Amino acid sequence: MSLEQQPAIDPRNPHGLGDPNDTSLRKVEREVLIPKIMRDRARDEFCAKEVADFGECCKASSILMVATCRKQNSALKECLTRWYQDEGFKEDCKKIYLQERSDYRSTGIPKKHRLEKL
Repeated sequence: MSLEQQPAIDPRNPHGLGDPNDTSLRKVEREVLIPKIMRDRARDEFCAKEVADFGECCKASSILMVATCRKQNSALKECLTRWYQDEGFKEDCKKIYLQERSDYRSTGIPKKHRLEKL
């Protein structure tokens, strides 16, 4: 292929993955991908104590955990629900998602591969 026949690289879409600066969201991003970030962050950063308490109770109770761990389960659900309903938290998670998507679109390297190289 000669130089004249090669398609020009679009600076708004350097790797053919979309415009890195585009902030519009598809339905799957709004309803699946951003809520996944919210769940993971809420569980790991903000409700870690409740998750640990519920896990310990379940290990100690074995088969009877459904009845025995109601209090811990309720505390965990309450904590997670509080974060899921926080609009500021949702906006933060949306910004995180858009930044990750922008990085992917501008480099062409998925997040897990970028993290492996660090």
